[in-house]
Amino acid sequence: MGGETEPWRYWLLLGAYGLFLLLGAAVFVGVEAPQEAGLREALRGARAGFVREHQGCLAEPGLEQLLQRVLDADSYGVSALGNVSDDENWDFSSALFFAASVLTTTGYGHTVPLSDGGKVFCIFYTLLGLPVTLLLATCLLQQLMGLLSHRPVRYLHTHWGISPGHAALGHAAAMGLSVLGLFILLPALCFWALENGWTFLESVYFCFISLSTIGLGDYVPGRGKIPSQSLDLHLSPTGYLLLGLLAMLLALETIYELREVHSLVRFFAPPKAPASPSNEDDDQLEILSHDQLGLATVCGATPSGSQADSEADGRAAPHDGPSG
Repeated sequence: MGGETEPWRYWLLLGAYGLFLLLGAAVFVGVEAPQEAGLREALRGARAGFVREHQGCLAEPGLEQLLQRVLDADSYGVSALGNVSDDENWDFSSALFFAASVLTTTGYGHTVPLSDGGKVFCIFYTLLGLPVTLLLATCLLQQLMGLLSHRPVRYLHTHWGISPGHAALGHAAAMGLSVLGLFILLPALCFWALENGWTFLESVYFCFISLSTIGLGDYVPGRGKIPSQSLDLHLSPTGYLLLGLLAMLLALETIYELREVHSLVRFFAPPKAPASPSNEDDDQLEILSHDQLGLATVCGATPSGSQADSEADGRAAPHDGPSG
């Protein structure tokens, strides 16, 4: 078929993804709907009992207004509970945690700007901060990939005689397990010990939701603490979020470079047409254009490993002619 795309591959990928979405929705409905129904029933019973107990001194419309104000305040991160009413959302440590969650696109949603000025500043701060964060992460990732990914694979190949494919696969597995242990399970133990009411499963859930930048906001460290404790429990997760996200990106990039992953991508991606002598110069110009626009070039990263070898082979290829 030359360089034409086979449409059935895209339809296969799209259909599989659609089925995956439907499967996820069905599982969530089956697991969460009964829990929600039970919670609604318990809430109705508690509300009805409270109204009956205070029927003579409490009007039901007044209770509705009070509850609505409490819910509105809670949506902005302000609790009406007496023991945490002094917990501030906009002290410096809390604001730093909010800024980190915005720039990493985690966005827990537990704290949001209240004023119009805060909303406007958040828009422009994010417009400037997201590209800078992406640039910084790309530069750091390019440097760390050579040190923590390419170099160990080359060492396993040259010193232990392991084939590059097997060395890369084993290293990717070790990298994934290291991130799981150091940035998911170990921090989960810390949150389990420090946060009142958190189970170990909830702590693992929070760590994974944070480092995957989902940030649902149902679990946030430092809520309900006294100011001195809240300072530590906001500064520590801020550093954890920034460092853990970089480790997660490093592990994902290492896995993405595997030959098996590239084979899977090439199966669904359109095959490339073979280069002809007439458009060889155009191909070189196109490659140069892509390199000039790449963030790796901006960061000053140099190709390493198999990438440098392939580029050297590409430069030497035009000089090799048919023998004999």
